[in-house]
Amino acid sequence: MNTVNLEQAEKMIAAAKAKAKEIDTKMNISVVDAGANPVAFVRMDGAWLGSADIALKKAKTARFFDMNSGEIGKLSQPGESLFNIEHSNGGLITFPGGIPVTNNDGTIIGAIGVSGSTVEDDHTVAKAGAEAL
Repeated sequence: MNTVNLEQAEKMIAAAKAKAKEIDTKMNISVVDAGANPVAFVRMDGAWLGSADIALKKAKTARFFDMNSGEIGKLSQPGESLFNIEHSNGGLITFPGGIPVTNNDGTIIGAIGVSGSTVEDDHTVAKAGAEAL
């Protein structure tokens, strides 16, 4: 399959939620398909309201450019090749927590975005979700 379906998205969210609970944090978790369209979203009880939008934008950023959102962040610093890219596409999030998701053939089929804690925790939880497939 060349795009994330709901069953896969729910599996990713379950793994991300489990990791968030393991590290004792509350997260917003968003999964997008190959076209960067939302497939599934969860806001854990008590997670920051403002992080819902950030989680979706991290997922979209990862899918739009087929790399971790934190890598886009490195390339978007002053003097770098993608400086100010975060203002494109209706607003991108260029810090860690967005990860492209691949199928067994290595084809990118969507992305997961996580927000609600430190960027290190966000990335850890997103990675757990991405690796669930």
